[in-house]
Amino acid sequence: MSQNFIVTKEHRRFTEFANAVRADHTIGICHGDAGVGKTNSARRYAHWDTLEPYLQAWGPRIDDDAKHNTLANRARTVVYTPEVLPRHRELLRDIDRWISRLGNCVDEHQRTSGKITSTRVGDTTRWVELLIVDEAERLTPTALELLRDRHDRTQLAIILIGMPGIDQRFRHYPQLYSRLGFSHRYRTLGREELLFVLDRHWKRLGRTLNPDDFTDAQAVAAIERITRGNFRLLERLFPQINRVLKINQLETITDDVVEAAASTLVIGT
Repeated sequence: MSQNFIVTKEHRRFTEFANAVRADHTIGICHGDAGVGKTNSARRYAHWDTLEPYLQAWGPRIDDDAKHNTLANRARTVVYTPEVLPRHRELLRDIDRWISRLGNCVDEHQRTSGKITSTRVGDTTRWVELLIVDEAERLTPTALELLRDRHDRTQLAIILIGMPGIDQRFRHYPQLYSRLGFSHRYRTLGREELLFVLDRHWKRLGRTLNPDDFTDAQAVAAIERITRGNFRLLERLFPQINRVLKINQLETITDDVVEAAASTLVIGT
């Protein structure tokens, strides 16, 4: 995902939102329809596609340690997705493990870069500044209270990511709601941004998009109608478009090609 990541306006807005939550040591909510790119942006912000497998494997030191420690120092952010019906003790243990490991990486970077000269190792979890919880609808009232308590005691900034309406749900928890500093709605792609993303996809397929060309304009209109600017649907659609082009030995992406590709996908209405 990180190699082919397309930086959109919505991703930049998410980055600004996350930076604000992090700087103010507060709790924020990010909500938006399924597939608009919330999770992708969170993982990109935290360099989680690179750091997660490294932290998960956690073992003897390897040659790549310095690279991962540098990323950890830059991100200082943990992305966590709770299980369905999470057990509260396990949820806290999982979060503590991720924060501890990331904090150790940041601490190691600080020492190797000469920013810390003391040999005494303190509480390395202090280096972690932000916890992003994806699929926050899965959290029970007790789990939310535990996270609020963690925030109160440690000033750890927290972002809760969920579907539309999650902000209204949190109104029922006054102690949590009173601590919310920011709310961010992650929107679908607008027309100009859709063209920007489609231009990238055309190039990946070795083609050039010309919105003024009638055939290209028809294809764009078909994609816009089918995906309604949903980022995940776009990502699912283009591998199928490539498959249709190869099978039929076609060179041009037309509306018929788009329709044929879309017919192989399960797309909600």
